[in-house]
Amino acid sequence: MTRGDTQLEPRGAPDLARMRRDRGRRLREEMARQEVDALLLLGRSNVNYATGAASLNADAGRIHLQPCVALVTRDDPAAHLFTPYPEGAPPELAADHLHEPLCPELGSGVREMARVLRTLLGSEAAVRLGIDESSAAMHTALPGLLPRTRFADASPLTTVARVCKTADEIECIRFAQHVNEVAMRDVQAALRPGVRQCDLSALFLRRIFELGATGNVVNPIWEVVPSRVAAGPFTLTGEVVFPLVSTDRVLGEGDVVWVDTGISYQGYASDFGRTWIASDAPRPSARQREQFARWQEVVERVLGAVRPGASGADLTAAALAGAGHAPALSAGPGSTRPWLTHLYLAHGVGLDSAEAPLVGTDLGDEFDRSIVLAPGMILVLEPVIWEEGYAGYRGEEIVAVTETGYEKLSDYPYGPYE
Repeated sequence: MTRGDTQLEPRGAPDLARMRRDRGRRLREEMARQEVDALLLLGRSNVNYATGAASLNADAGRIHLQPCVALVTRDDPAAHLFTPYPEGAPPELAADHLHEPLCPELGSGVREMARVLRTLLGSEAAVRLGIDESSAAMHTALPGLLPRTRFADASPLTTVARVCKTADEIECIRFAQHVNEVAMRDVQAALRPGVRQCDLSALFLRRIFELGATGNVVNPIWEVVPSRVAAGPFTLTGEVVFPLVSTDRVLGEGDVVWVDTGISYQGYASDFGRTWIASDAPRPSARQREQFARWQEVVERVLGAVRPGASGADLTAAALAGAGHAPALSAGPGSTRPWLTHLYLAHGVGLDSAEAPLVGTDLGDEFDRSIVLAPGMILVLEPVIWEEGYAGYRGEEIVAVTETGYEKLSDYPYGPYE
């Protein structure tokens, strides 16, 4: 694909209306299992999951004061949507379920919120209400305004409902990743000494919307990685800094560039990661090729462990085995794990660019053992091979857990390393 091509089309043609119905059913099933009567959702991705509504995120002030809010009940197959952007509501949402926006940051707005909840849930009902995000005004005023209501944290419930994707959700992620990768072919072709990071961002953002993206969720990152940790910006972790914000920095001959981008289709995110070299004729050194080979070994070992029933700890053990005697990532005392310890070995992707499951975090081995893979889970593998004094290699691969193993959703080559 080159500049000027027409929009791409999703290979699997996801049925968006069916996807929204399936998501609503999953939420209500989990509500019944956890004995939650209603959900009041303010988090952007949770509101999208419950209603299919888009948010007008470009207007940051308005979306903070008047966010999209969803109310989900166990006995109503449709969620109520309160939004300042009614154009973003799904077409099947009935008029009596589409409401004026609420203002959770204001005392008057919380009083109106309580009135609405009493109307829709019953003024005398003693309900268990799950809330995912709460403003200071909500936290202080709602218990007094709704004395019969028992409040609960909705985040564990929404995480369980969302962690395994339906076939339609997977197709949305697959298409988002495909658009990302097609756009990246033009960007990589433009990477050479003298190009500014912001020039690459401009090219990338234009291409993704030409090709059919519906949003951009990660500010494009083209990070020039120093050969030594001490040469980079100060960090509390004592490790190589990633990611850094892209600027008008001019790339120089031989710069090792860690790339990270994420676009979205119908709210679902992609995640692209590779290591490139800024040069008119990039030729990785023998050491750089060896770094890439070790990175590949880690990825292949982890993929060999991906199957239903495997734990997050199985994946971290596989990564450690693949790394062998690789040098430590930390410049000082610290982890020898082949991933940045202030990030993770793997994370999920969906309506958020990084979501459950999270593997290899600072939550420790016990948390990793608690993660059990199941069909429909999405994993973004992002190990890093770092050699103090010689920089390193970083890349990302996306897979969907299947009934028997995994299916790759990413398909970009590894040039110039391969």
